[in-house]
Amino acid sequence: MFFLSLIEHTLCLPPHLLNLPLDEAIKGELETLFLDKVIPNLGLCISIYDIRDIKDGFIYPGDGASTYTVHTASKIKHVEKWNKDFSANKAFSTFETECTHWVQFRLVMFRPFVGEIIVGKLKSSDANGLKLSISFFDDIHIPVHLLPNPSSLMPNPENKHQGVWSWEFQDEQYPIDGKDEIRFRVHSISYPPIPIEQEKEAKPFAPMVITGSLDYDGLGPISWWV
Repeated sequence: MFFLSLIEHTLCLPPHLLNLPLDEAIKGELETLFLDKVIPNLGLCISIYDIRDIKDGFIYPGDGASTYTVHTASKIKHVEKWNKDFSANKAFSTFETECTHWVQFRLVMFRPFVGEIIVGKLKSSDANGLKLSISFFDDIHIPVHLLPNPSSLMPNPENKHQGVWSWEFQDEQYPIDGKDEIRFRVHSISYPPIPIEQEKEAKPFAPMVITGSLDYDGLGPISWWV
């Protein structure tokens, strides 16, 4: 479910972070860039595991920027400003630096493998199937053809916009009503392309979608199998 991915990146370190230790400043910027973001074919970034390497910064010609290589990278600009403190009658200089580094680091990624068994909670259900959540990830879909067979959609007395899927087994009905956690198997993982345009009423874009299955022994609400 969780993997370590080695990443190389060139990172721009803003001036207000340059008073911090280099590792701490770079880690903070990496967290801003990558945490809770999806990288296609790698998965959802959960945390920065470690920073493996940082190369010395350098200045681009004509840019005044100091650039570094890290197995993540960042960029620094040096701009000197002279000011006068008239109250103290002293002149002083302030340096604003934006540094570029090349950095190599490892990310903890969430990317379950096909066939993996995961436990989630019901988020919603309708004629298209089920939507599940595992607290930090909500884009899990169980389509109708991967529900237990035979299953039927019944009205939900608590929500007229949704239904309750129920599995019929030996003349008994086993509803998937969200009261129990749901065990599902990962059927596939997809990374849809980012849409160029999106309608106002369209659902929020999901950069990573997990398709799950309940059509196997031991899957479904945990209470079914206790």
